[in-house]
Amino acid sequence: MNPPDGPDARFDSVSFDDASSDTASSDTVLFDTAFFRAWITRVADAVEAEREHLTALDSAIGDGDHGANLSRGFAAVMRTFDVSSPRTPATVLVLTGTTLISKVGGASGPLYGTAFRRAGQALNDAPDVDLAGLAGALGAALAAVRKLGAAHDGDKTMVDALAPAVETLDKAVLAGASPRDALTAAAAAAEAGAEATIPMQAHKGRASYLGPRSVGHKDPGAASTALILAALRDTAVAIEGGHSGADAGGDTRSGDGGEHDDGDDTSGDDTGSDSTDHVA
Repeated sequence: MNPPDGPDARFDSVSFDDASSDTASSDTVLFDTAFFRAWITRVADAVEAEREHLTALDSAIGDGDHGANLSRGFAAVMRTFDVSSPRTPATVLVLTGTTLISKVGGASGPLYGTAFRRAGQALNDAPDVDLAGLAGALGAALAAVRKLGAAHDGDKTMVDALAPAVETLDKAVLAGASPRDALTAAAAAAEAGAEATIPMQAHKGRASYLGPRSVGHKDPGAASTALILAALRDTAVAIEGGHSGADAGGDTRSGDGGEHDDGDDTSGDDTGSDSTDHVA
């Protein structure tokens, strides 16, 4: 899928008109706790692999610690997973966010931490989540980031990657696209959004102090957000290919059913259904 040209493109070329195609799903697919844990494990691996690249991006227009901070934060999340067993998708995300807030310095900890916490809280206590629920959770994360950072589209922040991803995923849900197609399109939108920050002038954060000199550099927050959405796509693709939740995350740290749950309590109805297909 080729992203639209220009920094102001709103990804209107993304189409899911043929919901009856071979790649569309007529059955509801549910993402369970193992899937969400595999996703976060894959995020941790991706952040570590791109640590130096993210740091280089931040060194150009920030304080040069974005890669190191996120790597430290997600490493702490993995250690937390090793000693606790979140029992629902919501608690996986809330625990991730809480850990990031406590372990990551600067603006990244509160922003990413709050995003994951709000996403988890949007899921309530459901044992598994459908594509619409996942889209709603990402929408809640976007709203939280916009509120906390007072950021708008075009300010050269993580919002410029997350907003088009959420918009694209919402369109895919309405069109009845399969999870694989929907999350692939969302990840592509996030990546295109991150690339579109290069010609932008920063209006938020440390980069805004540079004024016109911030032009010509990719925003590191948008780049790491694109990594997170790519990890979500890759986890869904791996699961669809028949791998278990642990295999999908590239790690053995997935699964649930432990006796301890260190995530925040959430509330909501049990929306699981025996007539649906479970992912992981």
